[in-house]
Amino acid sequence: MKLAQDDARLAVSRQAAKLFLERGVGGTSGDDIAEASGLSKRTVWRYFRTKESCVAPLFALSWKRFVSELQRWPREVSLEAHLVDGFDLGKQSEEQIADAILIVRLIAALPDEPDLRSIWLLSYHDGEEQLMTVIADRLDRSHNDFDVRLCAAAVMSAVRTIDETISLAAVRYGQTFTSEEVLAQLSRAIRSVSNLPFCDPVVPKPFGDDMSAAGDRHPS
Repeated sequence: MKLAQDDARLAVSRQAAKLFLERGVGGTSGDDIAEASGLSKRTVWRYFRTKESCVAPLFALSWKRFVSELQRWPREVSLEAHLVDGFDLGKQSEEQIADAILIVRLIAALPDEPDLRSIWLLSYHDGEEQLMTVIADRLDRSHNDFDVRLCAAAVMSAVRTIDETISLAAVRYGQTFTSEEVLAQLSRAIRSVSNLPFCDPVVPKPFGDDMSAAGDRHPS
């Protein structure tokens, strides 16, 4: 049931994004979104509190795909190698590519649509908790460790900034980027803000750091 509702919310989100890009947020009403989605206005308001929040599920796709790829990240592989494999355009469906283009256009419109910016920022904030789990598990640390939380917050901020920078450059200034260039910038940004060494291959420590420290002690 929840999956069906999530799909329905995402379908509304796509329609709302297209209307916002065509008419602006101010020129789009809840009735417009409901009509484009083939739903009653009552149903749309049951899914969303405001018309601006209708794009939240679409915005969330950006960080959800990023975190989902990291959740499949083998310990023995570096960040760069995993991102190149996980974000291979040849592995993406037409729907994923269409959603990505829609998100890029919507991000590029944020300077002219300040009411959408809070939705965008909140979306990435929601991704921090899941990223904390990825970092903690990779380094065999507690999910509640302060340094893990700090690292997740910094990395999500870096990813969001890369998304914004590339979207504005592409849509507003007509610049083009290869996927290799985008992933290289993304990896560099993540490494530059990370306070924990989770980007490189890691060696499992089944007994924790105390065991390696014990190995350095020799009886006199």
